[in-house]
Amino acid sequence: MANEHHISSQQLTLDTIQTILKDNYTLALSEEAEQRIIHCHEYLQQKISENSHSIYGINTGFGSLYDKKISPADLEQLQRNLMMSHACGTGDEVPQEVVKLMLLLKIQSLAYGHSGVQLKTVKRLIDFYNRDIYPIVYQLGSLGASGDLAPLAHLCLPLLGLGEVYFQGMKLESRHVLEMFSWEPIALKAKEGLALLNGTQFMSAYGVCTLLMAKRISQQADIIGALSLDAYDGRMEPFNRLIHNVRPHKGQLQTAEIIRHVLADSQLAKQEKQHVQDPYSFRCIPQVHGASKDAINYVEQVFLTEINAVTDNPNIFPEEDEIISGGNFHGQPLALALDFLAIAVAELGSIAERRTYQLISGQRGLPAFLVAEPGLNSGFMISQYTAASIVSQSKQLCTPASVDTIPSSHNQEDHVSMGANAATKAYQVVHNTERVLAIELLNAAQAMEFRRPQKTSAQLEQLLAAYREQVPFVSTDRVLHYDIKQSISFLRTYTL
Repeated sequence: MANEHHISSQQLTLDTIQTILKDNYTLALSEEAEQRIIHCHEYLQQKISENSHSIYGINTGFGSLYDKKISPADLEQLQRNLMMSHACGTGDEVPQEVVKLMLLLKIQSLAYGHSGVQLKTVKRLIDFYNRDIYPIVYQLGSLGASGDLAPLAHLCLPLLGLGEVYFQGMKLESRHVLEMFSWEPIALKAKEGLALLNGTQFMSAYGVCTLLMAKRISQQADIIGALSLDAYDGRMEPFNRLIHNVRPHKGQLQTAEIIRHVLADSQLAKQEKQHVQDPYSFRCIPQVHGASKDAINYVEQVFLTEINAVTDNPNIFPEEDEIISGGNFHGQPLALALDFLAIAVAELGSIAERRTYQLISGQRGLPAFLVAEPGLNSGFMISQYTAASIVSQSKQLCTPASVDTIPSSHNQEDHVSMGANAATKAYQVVHNTERVLAIELLNAAQAMEFRRPQKTSAQLEQLLAAYREQVPFVSTDRVLHYDIKQSISFLRTYTL
């Protein structure tokens, strides 16, 4: 029987999300969540029937059209028009792993009972998630301020039988999928379209995917860095706890401890060194990797708040008899955090590329370009070029999106976060850094073979043995593209 996660008021964590995704959990609403949704929807319908005043987004137009009153007979058409008109996304399709998270996070936000949606609307989103029906969403179009309007319009169009989806590997018109399951299109009630389109689930889903990768990559950077250090015949003094205790940044302390632990039983680490100091890319691993750890931890706290929040507008408070129009959809907290995350992860790639360069440079008794017959063989020369190219692109992508704003909607929406652009950039940076770390692993493993018969630590020897099953030693030139590709796959599957 499939595992099931109950959407409730319980806080989502990154670990919970990873478990839901990894173990392919299905979703269901808790009884408490169902009652909250029903109660809020009934309150809103009653409020509309009793009230002739304008309530933004419920019986008015949207954005700068807030002053246009809509007649009761047109309220449902208003919501349908909203959904269609806002589906202006373009560019590349959003990866399905991100779309799946968008569904999960939108369901979580609606389940708090402050959005006024129908229960059947939320249940249909759950049906999409559980049956692996992924709406086709596009990467470009959100300003990250009135929420992620265009991406969320594409996410929710299939509720109405509009737009396209992926189902069982095929791209289909959503109406055909509704027919397959004998589902009627959802007839949106007042405020419902706005509840679906307002929100930060595009930014949040990209951010959560990026964070989960960043946390893994941060751990792998330490282990691969330790392997490079030993292969380079590096010194252990820079990892002595005394120097870190007098500059006790948490990430720095953690990183130094990890390197000490990983190399504790290494023959290479214990042998006498001919050189007095190592380059910064080795000597300053605790300070650089540690700073990225601290940044990632900060970003995680921002996202934990966001994914457990209500981010549409207006917000409905049945118990307090209030419907309040505000700005919870504004992505500024995420935009700043995503820019910071991209910088932190890019730096892990930047320092990894420098270690790779040191390994191929013919120092410390290692052959030039890590091949037995340099000249006849170019060896690992161009793998470093590739790493340098990737690192340079990541630096360019780290220009912050959050400092930009372009007013929209007749200057009603006069400050926007550009958090959606920050999100897609950060996602690309984390994939870039994964590639750079894979190239460092390829080089460090090759360098270690030239230290034989001496051994590194038991943990790293185990890592090398597993790696060599997938990527053999390079004795003469071959197409390294496949080795890099296999190294990336290894990092995604091997538990360090």
